[in-house]
Amino acid sequence: MESEVFITKMSKFLPNQPIGNDDMELFLGKIGDKPSRVRSIILRQNGIKTRYYALNKEGKVTHTCAEMTKEAILGLFDNPSKGLQDVELLTCGTSGVDQMLPSHTAMVHGLLKNKPMEIISPAGVCASGAHAMKIGYMSIKSGNTKNAICAGGELASGGLLSKNYDKEYEVLAEVDDKPIIAFEKDFLRFMLSDGAGAMLLENKKGEGISLKMEWIETTSYANENPVCMYMGAERTEDGELRSWKTYTEQEWLEKSIFVIKQDVRILEANIIKYCALQMHDSFKKHGVNPGTDVDYFLPHLSSLFFKERLMKGMVEKDIAVPFEKWFINLDRVGNVGSASIYLALEELFNSSRLKKGEKIALMIPESGRFTIATVFLTVV
Repeated sequence: MESEVFITKMSKFLPNQPIGNDDMELFLGKIGDKPSRVRSIILRQNGIKTRYYALNKEGKVTHTCAEMTKEAILGLFDNPSKGLQDVELLTCGTSGVDQMLPSHTAMVHGLLKNKPMEIISPAGVCASGAHAMKIGYMSIKSGNTKNAICAGGELASGGLLSKNYDKEYEVLAEVDDKPIIAFEKDFLRFMLSDGAGAMLLENKKGEGISLKMEWIETTSYANENPVCMYMGAERTEDGELRSWKTYTEQEWLEKSIFVIKQDVRILEANIIKYCALQMHDSFKKHGVNPGTDVDYFLPHLSSLFFKERLMKGMVEKDIAVPFEKWFINLDRVGNVGSASIYLALEELFNSSRLKKGEKIALMIPESGRFTIATVFLTVV
């Protein structure tokens, strides 16, 4: 017999103090000691006013991704040392691990020091947080475990520091008196931020408000698309990825191999199309009319540039949710990748706004090679 699954607690961890737009390069540094030419344009489009960095102004990392995820998890319990002893499954998503090995969840588990337990580390970009959620959901639904902790965490800023781009800038300056770092590398420096969110899933309702997880659908469209967002590789002329393992150590620096990159042309041509398609198919499969059956819609948007475009795509698929039902905190916490949907849902969950019987839809896109997740919840 299948078990029901409930989100009974949510918590977050945002490092240090919020950072305004004018102070970003005080923390990230300036490539070639020159202000970015695209910063003002990107910030005007993405609508982000403040974000959080696990950095100080000397560019030193103050918290690892695993440490931030641990802090978010500890916030789930009044008495963490006692509460963690009952947890049966831990699964944590992230776009960028602190190290290539061991896995991210293994590092978080090591910091928690609670007990031997089952752990799973989903790989990916933004959807890795949704995949962590689905792993926990399926484990409880199937009766494999009675509970699970799911989390998403990011330490993007450590990879966005100017020092990671300076060698490439020097090489470009040797052949051009006005060297410019490629847009697909520079613009992400003003899009991404740090933090972590966590949720406790259980097979029974909690003492206060809980969210019953009705269903989770995830779909990859990688079979139809070239790579859009990548790190630790370079795109070749035929659109394929060439791994860092095939480059020399000198080329790692000269080509900024280990900085995150995104092809905005592929992004703009595909992301709305696949978001609308996946949501349409998911809602249809489960008999949900989003126009009437959704009280809160939480889309993970990397930029407010896509807000109107997403609505247009939803209208075309006849799945539109009125803007007054959208809940977005991107402007206040920034784009925190796999943690973003946790941070938005946590804010709503702990806001005292929710009423029993209300329905919540989550939509999490990932542009790595285009994976979309849709989640449907009921307040109980």
